[in-house]
Amino acid sequence: MQLIDVNKARYRKHLNRVIWGCIAGLAIGSLGISQILIALFPDESGRHFHWNLLGVLVTSVTIGYVLSQYRSHEFMREVTYVWELKQALNKINRKLVKLKQAASQGNVDAMLALQYSYAGSRLLWKLDDNTIVMEELAVEQAKLDGLMAQYQVALNIEDYNEQVLKSF
Repeated sequence: MQLIDVNKARYRKHLNRVIWGCIAGLAIGSLGISQILIALFPDESGRHFHWNLLGVLVTSVTIGYVLSQYRSHEFMREVTYVWELKQALNKINRKLVKLKQAASQGNVDAMLALQYSYAGSRLLWKLDDNTIVMEELAVEQAKLDGLMAQYQVALNIEDYNEQVLKSF
């Protein structure tokens, strides 16, 4: 997955609309379904937990299905890209200890994965206005730059492929 520049204003606007749409859909759908089920199948004891739960489950599955159907729509482009980037970075983070150890021993693939992780994290944190951890990221990037200089390695994050992680 290649890193691309994301229009922050458009991303935030679309993400907020998707979030609010999901919240509204969940509230309206779950209440609507549960009220219909309660009206059709009343319980003399007044306990309708199972109908309420079924309403939430059916609505959640429906929202997930709708989101998956529209994930390639132009409106969802930035939202989907960021979601997929977060998944890619999560895969790297699960192997971070091994990657850092291998990078310190001169493994170019580990350095490439770390470089991609740092660049992707920087992009995400700028989109989310998460500047608190940018200093930590700069320290880690400086360590990686030192390793790249020590082992005379030049990296291009466009060369990163998820298959690199399989060896760690």
